[in-house]
Amino acid sequence: MTGPVSAVPRLDGVAAARRLAGWLALAATPTFAIMALLTALSGGPANAMCGAGQGSLLGGMVPMYLLMSAFHGAAWLKLIAVVGARSADKPSAGVNASSFETRARARSSG
Repeated sequence: MTGPVSAVPRLDGVAAARRLAGWLALAATPTFAIMALLTALSGGPANAMCGAGQGSLLGGMVPMYLLMSAFHGAAWLKLIAVVGARSADKPSAGVNASSFETRARARSSG
């Protein structure tokens, strides 16, 4: 008897590690963004200590977390590109420019 567990394909160690790394890469950006938000809202002593006496706009923990969030955004951009490419292959249910062009040609020729 085949159960739902046996229907799931087994991954070897390398494939499992790559899949885990992909999920961790996606988790980094929102994690750093949340950390920046929480640090900005709390205004804790660590933020004051890191930015004290520097006079730079990039001093402190909040800008550091925002920069780390931006640097780890590549995984999200890659995901968006892959999803966009897949959806471009499928015909859309809505009305698009090509259907308007097809109707315009039909009206002008007929």
